[in-house]
Amino acid sequence: MRNMPNFGTRNMSQPLGIKVCCCRVFTCINFGFVFSRGGLLKLMQLGVATLIEGLLIEFGVPYANNIGQALTSFLATSGHCFTTTGILLLCYCFSDKSYSLIRQSLFETLFNALACFMYFSSASYMGFACIVWLHPQFLIRPGFWAYPAMTAAYAFCMPSTRFWPLNISGEVARSDLRNTYITDSFILQCK
Repeated sequence: MRNMPNFGTRNMSQPLGIKVCCCRVFTCINFGFVFSRGGLLKLMQLGVATLIEGLLIEFGVPYANNIGQALTSFLATSGHCFTTTGILLLCYCFSDKSYSLIRQSLFETLFNALACFMYFSSASYMGFACIVWLHPQFLIRPGFWAYPAMTAAYAFCMPSTRFWPLNISGEVARSDLRNTYITDSFILQCK
């Protein structure tokens, strides 16, 4: 006799939804993934992208003429990484099948390696732009908040590139070890 699949169960052995009084709500959300190490890593990546994007839009866009292409590249990097990470998180939260299929493919490993490289390069360029063009204005003009905000954005981004090459299982892919080493050595040189 053929085994019938159990409908309404998850592979993560987490109860479906949230129990409210006598019934369960939000049963379509895979809370097992959200609270797993991979889910928390995705939430952390989403939080970093949100923070950086907010700083860039709030304090960088008014001074885009002074900052130049560094702002454009940093905005593009954080925007694309935010969008892709958000889509992956939504797919993983609503579908166990997509979680297992995407995790087995090279897409997420390549995306994380590319995101790490792009964040590292755009943050380096933003650091150069901050020192060369924004720091002199910060010394002269009182209340010039673009320099501290852009410095916070690229300084916060540099250590965060350490967890971007992690794949969904929380392990560093072999091809990403070099990027992590370069990032760590750059941070040590800056201190």
